[in-house]
Amino acid sequence: MKKRYFIYLLFLAIIGMVLYAFFIEPKRIVTHNYSIGNNDGQKPVKVVQLSDIHIQEKYPAAQLEKIVTKVNNEKPDIILFTGDLFDNYANYGPADEVIAALSRLTAPLGKYAVWGNHDYGGGAARVYPEILAAADFQLLENSGTNVSLPSGKSIYIAGLDDSLLGNSSITDALADRQSDYTILLSHEPDSADAVLDQNIQLVLSGHSHGGQVKIPFLTIKNVMAEKYFEGFYNLANDTTLYVNTGLGTTKIPARFRVPPEIAVFDIYV
Repeated sequence: MKKRYFIYLLFLAIIGMVLYAFFIEPKRIVTHNYSIGNNDGQKPVKVVQLSDIHIQEKYPAAQLEKIVTKVNNEKPDIILFTGDLFDNYANYGPADEVIAALSRLTAPLGKYAVWGNHDYGGGAARVYPEILAAADFQLLENSGTNVSLPSGKSIYIAGLDDSLLGNSSITDALADRQSDYTILLSHEPDSADAVLDQNIQLVLSGHSHGGQVKIPFLTIKNVMAEKYFEGFYNLANDTTLYVNTGLGTTKIPARFRVPPEIAVFDIYV
């Protein structure tokens, strides 16, 4: 009798976890707030990072409204998107709705983005730059820009082309650098090892989804997100890497113990 009761409870628990993973956690959004640098009384620059939205039928454009509200409530100075806007643009790509939502993201010092591997697939490469431009995002494709801060200092925001399907070049990305502090956007986090001699203070990546589904004794890792997988890594030459676990899903529309994430950084320059 006790054994049968235990099996019944186990069955209910498994059903509950499956329902949670497919219908509840993917719709959650967790905001993580971090401070970077030394606070010597100066005002920080507030940077919001978004990654891996993967708009699809199971994560429609309407879901962006919740993201926009949460981001704007943070009152960021800068918004950074580290790639993978659509999951498969050919299957589901409501460009007008996406442009309208992304246009409502506000950041006085600019909105910047890079390519992800899904931004090349499913015909997305034809429209991704135009969608970003229409939503007031600057696409950094092996390029960068010096952003002047109210304090009189500046930061350089650089972006690499996608390391899997693009043609990334750190030399080109840093060619116009005139600032002492550099933020590098690179969709795939494992590419950070190739830039550790470039005097880059912060690398922001995505791609990994943090495994998307965390099950004991099983970790699912993506190519180029095998070494660096989730959260902060202190690398050589005072370079910090942050791997964002993303907002959407891919392959299966489920998340378990990896809720969708918005990362907010107060950076003291």
